[in-house]
Amino acid sequence: MRRFVTSILRLITNTFFRRIEIVGWERVPRGPVIFAVNHPNGLIDPLFLLCFTPRPVSFLAKAPIFKMPLIGWLARSIGTLPVYRRQDNHETSQNRETFTAARALLMRGGAIAIFPEGTTHSEPRLKELKTGAARIALGCSAEECPGIVIVPTAIFYTAKHSFRSDVLLCFGDPIDVVPVPLDESGEPPREEVEALTDRIESALNTLTLQADSREALDLIARAERVMSLGESGLPEQLALRKRFIAGYTRLRSEDAARLANLQSRFERFESELGDAKLEPETLPAPSVAGSVKTIAMLIITLPLAMIGAIVHYPIYRLIGFLAKRLTKEQELVATIKAVGGMALYPLTYFVVTGVVGWKFGLSLGIATVLVLPLFGYIALRFFEQLDDVIGRSRALTWRIARASAFARLMRTREELRDEIVALADEMGV
Repeated sequence: MRRFVTSILRLITNTFFRRIEIVGWERVPRGPVIFAVNHPNGLIDPLFLLCFTPRPVSFLAKAPIFKMPLIGWLARSIGTLPVYRRQDNHETSQNRETFTAARALLMRGGAIAIFPEGTTHSEPRLKELKTGAARIALGCSAEECPGIVIVPTAIFYTAKHSFRSDVLLCFGDPIDVVPVPLDESGEPPREEVEALTDRIESALNTLTLQADSREALDLIARAERVMSLGESGLPEQLALRKRFIAGYTRLRSEDAARLANLQSRFERFESELGDAKLEPETLPAPSVAGSVKTIAMLIITLPLAMIGAIVHYPIYRLIGFLAKRLTKEQELVATIKAVGGMALYPLTYFVVTGVVGWKFGLSLGIATVLVLPLFGYIALRFFEQLDDVIGRSRALTWRIARASAFARLMRTREELRDEIVALADEMGV
């Protein structure tokens, strides 16, 4: 059952995200492992780990999710262990059984994943970590769990609430766990737990994007658009964002006027792009060969894409509407979209298949249910490429009809790029 569920979820995840990159596979050892993971994106985080961690992993998750339709079934099917919290009206003493079960899994050489922040969030920094990961690790004796380690794990989303955005999964260097004597109740000393939790926090701080304010992240988002960071690999994007944050923090304290000027220039440039209905990534001239190839592919796939769009687009719009109406919290938007897709698209396939089978026979009905997901993916790729062609055509039109204005936009972007690089070099970040 677990293998079947994981295969289905991996297909869904590869559809939801446009690009997925994973670094640090080689750092994940065999034997007992605890993955300590940041938690920016609701139930998408464990789903992503389940699909792409290089070994089977079980989870510790808050108890209320076990009562949710579909989500509760998925949690139980992959061996998730409940964590009881006071804010959920549970007695935390129940966690002793959970920790015992987690240690038993580790003794068998298994792996578990914990989100030590305790809750998903959209804050610019990590929340204060809970001690569960350290307590479980230190509670395993050296004889029962030889070689147990904690692997700090970071998930980085370029736009976590958006369909077809990008995501990076990064495994850090394993943290060795030194066995300690346990007290009468089988718990490790508080000082040792706090020291290990501090080491986990330090490792996660290194792996994740940390900022002092939302304003810093907003400026970085502008810089990313101007510099078209989406063209580079996700590890490079994350590294550049970290450099921008370090430069922003120092500049805010050492030269606030220069920072304000840079922010104003970004805003003016974005305003000019908006007036021209252009995107930064469309400013460079497209290659003729690439454009011809893309247009030819669009023409060939048009009929299938239209069928896929007719079936899938109404549900896509409905899911987006529900996500906006059901929550205002960014970290839950992607979860609602994913759960909505898992529920509504199969229902749609069932209805369409039933109608086709009733009208044209069972064989054609079975064929329909097999090809509809494929047509949906073709439609998705078709409209992504069409959007790119339209954007680049608009940029090409500007370059021909308004050559001086286009050249000025290109100069402005290069000047802003040079300013960002110069700041990074000056600040030594």
